[in-house]
Amino acid sequence: MAPLLRLDRLADAEAREILSAACGSTRWVDRMLARRPFGTTEGLLDAARTEWFSLPEEDWKEAFGHHPMIGDREALRRRFAGTHPFSEREQAGVESSPAEVLDALAEGNRQYFEKFGYIFIVCATGLSAGEMLTRLRARLTNEPAAEIRRAAAEHARITELRLRTST
Repeated sequence: MAPLLRLDRLADAEAREILSAACGSTRWVDRMLARRPFGTTEGLLDAARTEWFSLPEEDWKEAFGHHPMIGDREALRRRFAGTHPFSEREQAGVESSPAEVLDALAEGNRQYFEKFGYIFIVCATGLSAGEMLTRLRARLTNEPAAEIRRAAAEHARITELRLRTST
């Protein structure tokens, strides 16, 4: 018999903390807590995806607001202390980037926010700053309805990675 999933064994407050670090949507966290026990990692990930994609856009945008802008290292340390270890690891490709790439990321982030009203969300794990910049620029051409779905899909990938690391 496989051992119980760690998240299933925790008290609600501890489980809420882990889930909140994985995804900043309050409604998603509440729904996930209500679905415990998950039994297996696959059960947890299936529930996470199902609940995420059943949320309205406002909840997605709430979760997006819990991420620092790609390349904004100061905000990462200052404002996002609770998810800093995740974000720092996810954005490792930014660390040694040339200043011109970081400046272009900052400008692209500004344009993206201006166009869509939320920050650029990308599963940055394993990507260089240049690759992130290329993706940002390509997604700036999307229509808002398509982009919100793309951002939600990227966020789902981020959440899955975070859940796999925490549970």
